[in-house]
Amino acid sequence: MNRIVIKLSGSVFSENAAKTSLQKYAAMFKSISRKTQLVVVAGGGQIARHYINVARSFGVDEASLDELGIEVSRLNAQLLVYALGKQAHTHIPKNLKEVVVAADTGKIVVTGGLHPGQSTNATSVQIAEKINASMFINATDVDGVYDADPKTHKNAKLLKTIRLRNLRNMLVHESTMAGAYDLMDIVALKVIERSRIPTRVIKADVNAIKRALKGADVGTKIIT
Repeated sequence: MNRIVIKLSGSVFSENAAKTSLQKYAAMFKSISRKTQLVVVAGGGQIARHYINVARSFGVDEASLDELGIEVSRLNAQLLVYALGKQAHTHIPKNLKEVVVAADTGKIVVTGGLHPGQSTNATSVQIAEKINASMFINATDVDGVYDADPKTHKNAKLLKTIRLRNLRNMLVHESTMAGAYDLMDIVALKVIERSRIPTRVIKADVNAIKRALKGADVGTKIIT
């Protein structure tokens, strides 16, 4: 069966949106899973950033803060498993080997972060590489990759395609502090490059993800 990895923005799990949004995502994922096996990686989102910021104020080291963020992402993953019911693999994998074992069941696999110091984007592409996925979809807070930050530049232009090396140049100054990962990171791009994983950056929206899963030209396609 064709395999696709989806990084699902932590914003989907926010307190105000979680119940309604997770029901919609679960219904969509279950309908898609009849023909495509999905591995979904849950982001930590604002909940993780809250915990990380509070712990950082106590002087906690960055490695421990990463571990804290991973635990929150796994709780988010567990919520999605509950929403998916019997069509989901019940165990939340904690390493790549467990992801492979879970994927071999044929059920929808949901996981959170795996390794401290690594974003859920990097985790997602490593999973895609490991299970030989046909595509990686990064469902984030924006519609795709822009030529400038759309949150601060009202005239920012959405790019339908972008070469990996150009995206790397845009992200070279991104923060590597725990909780700071956003659109993509250098580690993720290196894995995409070495394994030539077809990748799209799209809005974390049920209809947008469904269209991308069916091959539609949505968001931004990263060209290796």
